[in-house]
Amino acid sequence: MTSVSTTAGADAVGRRGAALVVLCFVQFMLVLDDNVVSVALPSMRDDLGFGAAGLAWVVNAYFLAFGGLLLLFGRMADLLGRRRVFLTGVALFGAASLVCGLAQEPWQLVAGRFVQGAGSAMASPAALALIALLFPGSAERARAFGIWGGIAALGGTMGLVISGALTGLASWRWIFLINLPVALAAVVLLPRLVPESRAGRAARLDVPGAVLGTGALVALVYGLLRAGESSWGDATAAGPLVLAVVLAVAFVAVEARAAEPLVPLSFLSFRFRAVANGATLLFSAAMYAMAFLLMVHLQTVLGYRPLAAGLAYLPYGAGILAGMWLSSRAVARLGMRPALVMSFLITAAGLLLLLSGVAPDDGYASGVLPGMLVTSIGCGLSLPALTVAALTGTTEENAGLGSAVLSSVQQIGGAVGVAVLVALATRRRDGLTVEGSPYAATEGFSFALVVAAILVALGAAVIAALLGRARPPEGTPDV
Repeated sequence: MTSVSTTAGADAVGRRGAALVVLCFVQFMLVLDDNVVSVALPSMRDDLGFGAAGLAWVVNAYFLAFGGLLLLFGRMADLLGRRRVFLTGVALFGAASLVCGLAQEPWQLVAGRFVQGAGSAMASPAALALIALLFPGSAERARAFGIWGGIAALGGTMGLVISGALTGLASWRWIFLINLPVALAAVVLLPRLVPESRAGRAARLDVPGAVLGTGALVALVYGLLRAGESSWGDATAAGPLVLAVVLAVAFVAVEARAAEPLVPLSFLSFRFRAVANGATLLFSAAMYAMAFLLMVHLQTVLGYRPLAAGLAYLPYGAGILAGMWLSSRAVARLGMRPALVMSFLITAAGLLLLLSGVAPDDGYASGVLPGMLVTSIGCGLSLPALTVAALTGTTEENAGLGSAVLSSVQQIGGAVGVAVLVALATRRRDGLTVEGSPYAATEGFSFALVVAAILVALGAAVIAALLGRARPPEGTPDV
């Protein structure tokens, strides 16, 4: 009898491990498509005849759908079944990738990118919720999130490398067509590895809340994207941002009265998760902006070609993996709060270290690389612990919602960071250019890095001051 139980337990562990591998490869694919088009944009413009404004929406359409629909699909996963929503999202993403790869007109590519973003918004929070439920113990959950985060970080880093290689050696169309085998494998394999899971009690989707919440997020993401392209005072940016605030206020009012709210206010007010999500917002704003500005710096100041700039980012991915490996050990040894404060401070120190090697005459190895490595290790230490903290206390009832809130916070933080810090760097650069400084671009980049470091340090202060007073449920690593 013991032998049978042991074998059954080993089979269950094996299935969970295989499921984690499939889910992580899908996440790699989804994150890859966040930035895989960046290097290929000139080729797409030449082949399909894009105008300058239309070309930007090859990128923006994906982020608009992904950021705007996360909350809706995360809650739908809880109500309709996480595996079902995940598989639907992966299939939709695969079909949209085929449309993008075969596009003959600009509108076809933009429409395909929007549907890709919608598929990502379905698959990503459902996958994270499945991992949270597959690995309920705090230690094993931290390890699983570490692997998940490491693969996601590799996807973000490798997107530029893969895009440059495929565009240069074959065609930009292959950056989309390579998604098809991964999507097909996930649709075939995952039903054999993961049982369906949904909220234990029957509930209906809060339609008014879904409309208002989704509208607020779409307006917010659109306004931030427009602000990044033009300015905060531009009507095309200010209008959607004001609309987002109005819809958000209406959303809170409706949810307070709804019998089955899309997002229960008690869920958002749970202090431990609220502090973790607030710190994630600050961290994401700093790191998204740093990644964007550093890529621009490598190409415009150091003169790297796109593929070389992508390859220069590989040590960043290696540093994140090393930090991920250390993260669960740091949490187990130090506790959640000290580990997060330490990792945030390491990240801030890495951002400041980048300042010492950003001049045009500084080499990559002695100038950029040291700060990049320290920053990436701090980032790798932070991400799994933040994910565990942000999903603390989630259950069968709301795991998808918790994952969607975390993903929405990351996307909004990233959009805010890029819009604000790039605008600050540009304003600083332009001001110095008028004065005739030959280092204007470097000074703008440096100023934005200082602001990013301040944001991360502020996140460390928030965690140190508030996370210890927010009591986590039983089984969470000590704070």
